[in-house]
Amino acid sequence: MEIAGCHHLDLPYQSKCCNVHGHNWIVTVYCKAKELNAEGMVVDFKHIKDKVHGYLDHGDFNELLPFNPTAENIARWICEQVDNCYRVDIEESRNNKVSYVKDEE
Repeated sequence: MEIAGCHHLDLPYQSKCCNVHGHNWIVTVYCKAKELNAEGMVVDFKHIKDKVHGYLDHGDFNELLPFNPTAENIARWICEQVDNCYRVDIEESRNNKVSYVKDEE
């Protein structure tokens, strides 16, 4: 999914990223389950879009999220929002990508 949003980072050094700026974030959510639900899905894509895209799209991530909105922190937050999610990849720009993988419990 693609999410448009702005943020600024709280960093202990000078960086252009401390200024408010925006991205069109490309987010890939990975989910798994031992069995499919009654509808034949691991999780309905609509539920992912509602929880993540519906909340963040065109927003100021510093106002919407209770942490320093780095791509890594956002990936972790998304993983926590989606049932059965174990990995989230975020592409902030063409050469800036991160992956968050939840530890197996």
